[in-house]
Amino acid sequence: MDFNLFMNDVVDAARKDITEAGYEELTTPEEVDQALKREGTTLVMVNSTCGCAGGVARPAAANAIHYDKRPDHLVTVFAGQDREATEKAREYFEGFPPSSPSFALLKDGKIIDMVERHDIEGFGPVDVVNRLQKLFDENCTEV
Repeated sequence: MDFNLFMNDVVDAARKDITEAGYEELTTPEEVDQALKREGTTLVMVNSTCGCAGGVARPAAANAIHYDKRPDHLVTVFAGQDREATEKAREYFEGFPPSSPSFALLKDGKIIDMVERHDIEGFGPVDVVNRLQKLFDENCTEV
């Protein structure tokens, strides 16, 4: 089996998981700037190919948004794949080290809080959903 073909399949499946859940994929620094400067609240899911992304973060991303309150905008960047876009997004996460997978909640382009890899790895999807929905309760308006 060709490892590169296998990894392409993994990456494609990871991209599809998050976009089918309703997240807008940002692949260039320009798309990131445009998306993260929008008014309102924006949830950024920093996607990756690791096991905790597929087993915890992406399922949490898909399920957390089915809630009374949720961000105005849902976007994703892919660490290790769309490097320039991910680096640009991380410029907005002031005070937080690079982390993937992770979630960043921004309001009017300013970081409010993050759910970092150490908040995801070793936890279940429901734990991460609860953490995200707590952020939504505190910072987002009802749908």
